[in-house]
Amino acid sequence: MASAPSRNSFSGSNSWLKIGLFSVGLGQSFAFVLVPPLARDLGLTEVQTSTIFAISAVAWAMTSATWGRASDNYGRRNIAMIGLTGYAISLIALITPLLLAKHGLMDVLLLFPLLIAGRLINGLIGSATRPAAFAFVADHSPPSIRTKKFARLESSFLAGTVLGPLLGGFLYLFDEAMPFYLFSSFAIISAIGLYKTMPNTSRDISRDDTSPQISFLEKSILPFLVLASLYSFCQASLLQSIGFYVSDSFTNYEDLPLLISLSFALLSVSTIISQYFFTDYFELKNYQLLILGSIIMIFSYIQAAYATSIAMFYFAIILNGMGSGMVRPANASALSLSQSPDNQGSAAGYLGSVIPIGHMLTPVVAMPIYQYNPSNLYLFSAALCFIAVIMLLSISTFKAEYIEENVT
Repeated sequence: MASAPSRNSFSGSNSWLKIGLFSVGLGQSFAFVLVPPLARDLGLTEVQTSTIFAISAVAWAMTSATWGRASDNYGRRNIAMIGLTGYAISLIALITPLLLAKHGLMDVLLLFPLLIAGRLINGLIGSATRPAAFAFVADHSPPSIRTKKFARLESSFLAGTVLGPLLGGFLYLFDEAMPFYLFSSFAIISAIGLYKTMPNTSRDISRDDTSPQISFLEKSILPFLVLASLYSFCQASLLQSIGFYVSDSFTNYEDLPLLISLSFALLSVSTIISQYFFTDYFELKNYQLLILGSIIMIFSYIQAAYATSIAMFYFAIILNGMGSGMVRPANASALSLSQSPDNQGSAAGYLGSVIPIGHMLTPVVAMPIYQYNPSNLYLFSAALCFIAVIMLLSISTFKAEYIEENVT
């Protein structure tokens, strides 16, 4: 096992991890904004376009845990670098066939399979970055500040999702491929930074130990995964319905695209502020963050369901971001604290594997509910958050001593 990095070494590695996750956020959000309309203009249907992202999400769910275990065995740095490189390649592989087809340099019939292949690279390889990054931070942060450190990683990714459409849209005006190549280069640069500053720490696999590989069914893991799945569905259904809901509910307003963009910005910014505010200023324990965040999200979905003005809807969005900013790092930190040092990568991988569940279920569960009655979708999400509160109050795993000692 590699020797523990110095404080300066950890600080440098942590900074490059944040830059890496920031670059991933840039590309992910811009791809969701640009690829669907561009693909539709080239003849793909909405179903085909959503299938491209759904297949990637399935691949992400299937490989994340494997990458987490690989980081335990072969080092956090190596796996994080592989993930960032795969993400960079996937961005180029995604935009290239679109531009070739748009300019008549490629048969449009090849577009759909090539887009699936390009996005699949992100699901299969890009999924390595997150579990390796969170496992590295867990390795080198004491329980008293782990939630704060996890919140920083989450905030870096969310900051990228905020700036992605803005920066990418501006660069796209100059050159159609520029945003994708620039965001890819950010990921490659961060991978190089990790190579130079990050020790390739891993668990000591040379020791004679017969401890079995942890399973996602264990009581110290499964409750957190179920909780993350509920949050994932609520968030994914909200993200994929905001545009429809604003367009359908507030038709008397002008500049609907601007109102929709502002909704996304408010959601991301309020999440980032919440992560800093409640983990730094108040320093609430993980269990308190999970309970309070879930309750706030319940009220946010109810508010959204009955919003009669865009201002009321924006208030609901801000509340949702506040709640999400509490529960996401708290759940990740609580899961980490429940595991031994040898299993941090595996635990982070399991958590990463359930993050895409919401995007996988939204087309088959959330959208049919929305088509029946848009408000019912948000009431359904409120019910799921209520189930999360019941779980938190009734399952002892969430109240265990190692989680309660989030701040000491």
